[in-house]
Amino acid sequence: MMDFSIDTIVALLTTYGLRIIGAILIFYIGKKVAKWISNIAVKGLQKSGVDETLCKFLTNVIYGVLIAVVILAALSNLGVETSSFVAMFGAVGLAVGLAFKDAFANVGAGVLLIVFRPFKVGDYITVGGESGTVEEINLFSVQLKTPDNKLIIMPNGSTVGTTIINYSAKATRRVDFVFGVGYEDDLKLVKSTLKEIISNDSRVLSDPEPFVGVSELADSSVNFVVRVWVKSEDYWGVYFDTIENVKLTFDSKGISIPYPQMDIHQK
Repeated sequence: MMDFSIDTIVALLTTYGLRIIGAILIFYIGKKVAKWISNIAVKGLQKSGVDETLCKFLTNVIYGVLIAVVILAALSNLGVETSSFVAMFGAVGLAVGLAFKDAFANVGAGVLLIVFRPFKVGDYITVGGESGTVEEINLFSVQLKTPDNKLIIMPNGSTVGTTIINYSAKATRRVDFVFGVGYEDDLKLVKSTLKEIISNDSRVLSDPEPFVGVSELADSSVNFVVRVWVKSEDYWGVYFDTIENVKLTFDSKGISIPYPQMDIHQK
């Protein structure tokens, strides 16, 4: 009986021991190969100019898939029926996908943002009614810093599904002004004064040429529209400085800036 037991143990070790060693070797070597393939994928994606965040994500996906294949191969070498495991993984994957569908939707949207790049870190944008400078773009959200230093975190799904205004996408922007003067003021003097103010600002571009013209005969004023082109980074500086210079120059030249008023005639 003892001999039979020893023979049985030896037979089992001979049969399954080799399979176990083979499975361990398959897993060990397969893991090394998966890591090697992932490194090659990283270098290829980086040479192709793929964004770093997307590069890391794709590399992790590739590595994860390869590891799953290696595990199945190791189990198959042990004589385990892997078809049942594949079915189980599929069911688990479906359950996880349904449970985290919003998170996966954000990941998919994050991939789209990284691939198509409607904006990049450092751009000033408006999205979903919120405005700010882009501080970070990851696979789940976009982080904006507002001018008053607040942090806004926008889910990628919401970002992709709404209108995006990128104020930094173009090298130049147009600044629009409307200035009202009194009906008694000399319109030619007003026009030449406005042209003088914008021509004295070195930040205003000469091409396209600035425009100054009467846009409306309003109830209480004659309105002039002024349109100038500037570099995107100079937009707000030119905007605020021009308004201040117009008021100071109009005051020095006696040009009035009327406020809404009503004349009442009594009979």
